[in-house]
Amino acid sequence: MAQADEETRGALSRRRSRHGRNGRSSVVGPDVPPIDTRIDQFDLTVATTADYLRGAWPTELADVRFEVGAMPAQNSGTDGVDRWFVDRARRRIILYRLPIQRMSKLHRNDELHQRMMVESCVFRAVAELLGKDPWDLGPERYRFL
Repeated sequence: MAQADEETRGALSRRRSRHGRNGRSSVVGPDVPPIDTRIDQFDLTVATTADYLRGAWPTELADVRFEVGAMPAQNSGTDGVDRWFVDRARRRIILYRLPIQRMSKLHRNDELHQRMMVESCVFRAVAELLGKDPWDLGPERYRFL
């Protein structure tokens, strides 16, 4: 019986803080999914688009690394702020999240069009790496029946 009392006290102490308040749960609780941030959405869109392109061009993109950066360290000096950087020697593509998300002109600023802008930048960066037209990378993706 003494052992049962000790177990009960141990369970109570785990549920209560030293100030006598009940135990606290996480902010979102167990039934609510965690909040997705713009950064999470951007990373997910880049990853799924890269996976699609790797499936369409497996030999050409087998060893290409896709990375996400916040801002370019220096600009290429062309027309405005760079949205991506292609390093052919290291087989690496860096997509810059802030210029893509904040400086792109969207005719409708909703989740769908933001995702399409990110996908477009991934396609154009891969096209630059491969020396192809972006429309040639996934023609069946844009074909309407």
